[in-house]
Amino acid sequence: MKIARFSHDSRIAFGIIDDGDLVVLGGDPMFAGYETTGERIPLADAALLAPSIPRSKVVAVGRNYREHAAELGNETPAEPLLFLKPNTSVIGPGDTIVLPPQSERVDFEGELAVIIGSITKNVAEADALDRAFGYTVANDVTARDLQKTDGQWARAKGFDSFCPLGPIIDTELDLASATITTRVNGDQKQHAPLSDMVHSVAAIIAYASSAFTLLPGDVILTGTPAGVGPIVSGDTVEVEVSGLGILSNPVLRR
Repeated sequence: MKIARFSHDSRIAFGIIDDGDLVVLGGDPMFAGYETTGERIPLADAALLAPSIPRSKVVAVGRNYREHAAELGNETPAEPLLFLKPNTSVIGPGDTIVLPPQSERVDFEGELAVIIGSITKNVAEADALDRAFGYTVANDVTARDLQKTDGQWARAKGFDSFCPLGPIIDTELDLASATITTRVNGDQKQHAPLSDMVHSVAAIIAYASSAFTLLPGDVILTGTPAGVGPIVSGDTVEVEVSGLGILSNPVLRR
């Protein structure tokens, strides 16, 4: 099932994508289920928004693709390397990535994102995927120079607009066959199968839940493949996960 959060006629709602339409849901499906209102809105008439605004946190995993770890001169961690991004960093499809004045080098990092669907604490890896409501596309935007100088990653990865999400949530993505691709101004920069992850989605959910309680709507970013690079004002970044569509965002320095 493919679900979108959207704006139409000055209201925000959720809908199931069906044959070019949005079948409007009665509420947030993570809490209200899939009961529909009977209204259908052409998808072309709606503005897609970030499909989830975390009420709590964005959990992210660093160096989860071997070639990406190597390209930055790092070893692959034996366990998932976790960090947090604030929920204020989240933006949606078409929203602008704003380059902060503090940084001279901001990079794209295309990633698969997991949306948590139920309260999750100390879940076993074998049961972890049952706690995922669905999957979407993410860009873990990073001020690379600040990441290096700060020594920890909160500021470098936490600026407003540094976590684009969208365009939809798919509740049944085939993780084994999906691929991720990132393009800047139409030029391909990253491409890899999700199966190249060092730590699987299930392993990441289980590991994160052993550290802190995951709440419905929390987002987990699962790491980026090799090929990361800088973005500058005027660029457009597109991250695509097969089956989930394209997350596109312009870049601007204000």
